[in-house]
Amino acid sequence: MNQIDKEARTWAMICHLGGFLIFIIPPVGHLIGPLIIWLIKKDEHPFLDDQGKEALNFQISFTIYTFIAAFLCLFVIGALLLPVLFITWVVLMIVAAIKANDGDHYRYPLIIRLI
Repeated sequence: MNQIDKEARTWAMICHLGGFLIFIIPPVGHLIGPLIIWLIKKDEHPFLDDQGKEALNFQISFTIYTFIAAFLCLFVIGALLLPVLFITWVVLMIVAAIKANDGDHYRYPLIIRLI
């Protein structure tokens, strides 16, 4: 049985899915969503603090990767990388949200842990 309470798991899931705010508040919604949730709720539960940092690091990393891919569009390769990055971004956020809701400490692959 999982020891993490339902509220912490739900907020961690919402924090991971907060990246989808980019569709409502472009171009920074994907950063603002997880940041606000993490800042407001991080002191309530260690699990939420951990997953909030992970979600925010993921969004920062993928922003950097997107800028690099956009630059590489000058050399055609970026045009191939951008759709792959987008699909990877969506899939990993959904997987992380599901894992967080299950109470698992999810770690995104290939991210830069700045926070």
